[in-house]
Amino acid sequence: MNKLPTVLITGASSGIGATYAERFAHRGHDLVLVARDKTRLHALAARLRENSGVTIDVLPADLTQPADLAALETRLRDDASIGILINNAGMAQSGSFGQQTAAQIENLIALNTTAPTRLAAAVAPRFTQSGRGAIVNIGSVVGFAPEFGATIYGATKAFVLFLSQGLHLELSPSGVYVQAVLPAATRTEIWERAGVDVNTLPEVMEVGELVDAALVGFDRRELVTIPPLHVAERWDALEGARQGLLADVRQAHAAERYRRP
Repeated sequence: MNKLPTVLITGASSGIGATYAERFAHRGHDLVLVARDKTRLHALAARLRENSGVTIDVLPADLTQPADLAALETRLRDDASIGILINNAGMAQSGSFGQQTAAQIENLIALNTTAPTRLAAAVAPRFTQSGRGAIVNIGSVVGFAPEFGATIYGATKAFVLFLSQGLHLELSPSGVYVQAVLPAATRTEIWERAGVDVNTLPEVMEVGELVDAALVGFDRRELVTIPPLHVAERWDALEGARQGLLADVRQAHAAERYRRP
């Protein structure tokens, strides 16, 4: 019997990452759990080992730190058992654009964009060579909603969506599956860390429901999974409009409306 691939999950100590760990352990996958909180990681790993009997490695790491990120890249390159990467680690924006310090901006971009890009780049050559593997990138509906006001956070999540779509085009011909998961407001600790009382939000999805829906999309091999989107045709229409826009871009000359009389 073929052994199931090991799943490496970043941001695994709580919320979406911990729930992914529970679901994949229940499916019989060994795990590599990555997060900053060593104590919570070990507690989660112990519980999942007892309940599921899978093998779990714990890798405490801060992915905004170059040494920690480089060590994880090495693990992804060298460990042939890892066949699924869940790029979940991320942080929210606290305050408006004008309230951000240079350090806050740097950390948010490092964790939300640089880390998932480098981890995907570390594992992609091995996946491509073997003709199998999966990369799941956790984005957000905020990535196409500047109206929400989280400018830097939204920009990082727009990057995650574009990255996923681009990786799909490049890697899928070699048998590698890429999925972008775009949650809306989900009941996790990210809100508290950003100074927001989640109970003041009008609609919030429970994290288990979010991950279960995302895994349905994973099993169906969807490129973009938006668990809170109730009218799937909305996304299809958006994609159709985008393709139409591209078809109408003729770059040899400026459009008539930009020509001076």
